[in-house]
Amino acid sequence: QVQLVESGGGLVQAGGSLRLSCVASGFPFGDYAMGWFRRVPGNERDFVGSIETSGGRTNYADSVKGRFTIARDNAKSTMYLQMNSLKPEDTSVYFCARTPHGYGMTWHSGYDYWGQGTQVTISS
Repeated sequence: QVQLVESGGGLVQAGGSLRLSCVASGFPFGDYAMGWFRRVPGNERDFVGSIETSGGRTNYADSVKGRFTIARDNAKSTMYLQMNSLKPEDTSVYFCARTPHGYGMTWHSGYDYWGQGTQVTISS
């Protein structure tokens, strides 16, 4: 079955960095665009960024553009989220997800499988 497992979350000071990983299994990873989301108040999920199947193109929310970078290694069925210059407002649970709609999809309902999430906490 399809599984997405995030890791790499933790507690860091503002200005620091973290790298999240998302390991996929149960489907041909290289055939799907992937995305990162984070939880916001009201238990909604905000788009962070996405990456196309080959990894050549990415899309980011304005709030993280220039600070976060998404990459993928299709040979390892793994997607990454490199987060730099972290701010307290980046504190959240981060989720990876799969979309059949291409990397331009920014709406959470366009993603069909989700990981369990990993907590990122940024102290001021």
